[in-house]
Amino acid sequence: MNIMMMTNTFTPHIGGVARSVETFTVAYRRQGHRVMVVAPEFEKMDEDEIDVVRIPAIQHFNGSDFSVVLPVHGLLSLAVENFRPDIIHSHHPFLLGGTALRMARRYDLPLIFTHHTMYEQYTHYVPGDSQAMKQFVIQLSTSYANLCDLVFAPSQSVAEVLRGRGVLTPIEVVATGVDVKAFAQGSGPGFRAAMAIPADAFVIGHLGRLAPEKNLEFLATAVAAYLQTDSRAHFLVIGSGPSEKIIRHIFARENLTPRLHHVNLLEQPLLASGYQAMDLYVFASKSETQGMVLTEAMAAGVPVVALDAPGVREVVADGINGTLLQDESVALFVVALHSMALLSHEQMSLFKEGARRTARNFSQELMASKALALYAGVRQREGGERQAVKRQEEYGVWEGLVRRIRIEWDIFRNVLDAADAALHSGDPQDKKQP
Repeated sequence: MNIMMMTNTFTPHIGGVARSVETFTVAYRRQGHRVMVVAPEFEKMDEDEIDVVRIPAIQHFNGSDFSVVLPVHGLLSLAVENFRPDIIHSHHPFLLGGTALRMARRYDLPLIFTHHTMYEQYTHYVPGDSQAMKQFVIQLSTSYANLCDLVFAPSQSVAEVLRGRGVLTPIEVVATGVDVKAFAQGSGPGFRAAMAIPADAFVIGHLGRLAPEKNLEFLATAVAAYLQTDSRAHFLVIGSGPSEKIIRHIFARENLTPRLHHVNLLEQPLLASGYQAMDLYVFASKSETQGMVLTEAMAAGVPVVALDAPGVREVVADGINGTLLQDESVALFVVALHSMALLSHEQMSLFKEGARRTARNFSQELMASKALALYAGVRQREGGERQAVKRQEEYGVWEGLVRRIRIEWDIFRNVLDAADAALHSGDPQDKKQP
């Protein structure tokens, strides 16, 4: 099968969507399929990329680490025609998501959309952030999903939210898989030594993009409060982003800087060693749609302490592979860390095995096979429907023009409806969205 992935973020950008696209691309290729990725240009891109089409883009949009694509040129159409995709998979409802819709309609191909993100929780990156803007992006993503043939939700929690928002397109839960074997390897002791972390320290770790929506001010405050009670505890942070400053500020304020260890996000095999260096993984984000870093930590045998949230509750089983906290309380988080630190070797071993068992249920192979089976199903279903249509219609130059007009009208109406919802977001009659 020839699969075209269209995404606004891809390597070397650091983030969940980029890692998800890369993970599925690798897994599909391992199973003998060809994948072409269409993505924006980013700084420090690999010069030897295979089957990747880069679109010119504005770097560091509004001070973030995101790129914003410029209008797509004709070379993309040529690349699509040469690649001959069987399916188009869109990973965003805007920018290249609109291009994906145009391509799918133009070439009469099934369009899959993964709703990776609760977009309303990221509007602080856009000038003029407001409740109306949040309503706009909710409506925009919902309407876009209804223009697709199939929607992937990264977790059951997200699937339920999307149905509640009015997504009528069939929804399937497909999480990003984890390379269990890769994360089970690595050298925790070697990583500790390189980071000047004592071999006998109790290491609390966190990995990911260090951004405000990850709730890192709360997390750093809670971890620092625990470190004040346990002299052998250290905090290992792997990642980069604007919230690095607030983490360092909190630890400096509490005179704990010597026990804060930070390194920018790593590539394999060092990434696995970073996880292996941790005794416990902590997570406080409430904006996730899936627990990708959680399954990575668990594949390394690291239990998790996390706040209950969509995408998290599907992975963290309280008392089995970690602790799931219902309330956002520094005091409760400290108690949870304290309880895990006091576990006997035998008790901690049970949590570690529970973590590894959970990771196996989210393996890269299982998730890729599920997605590929769904691709095949939608191709068969949509192919039959399209053949029936083609028997009834005579496609020529005029019909091609009409189809293109319909595509642009759908995209325009999608934006128009979202804008209307935003403008009326203060009206009680319109508050139907969760």
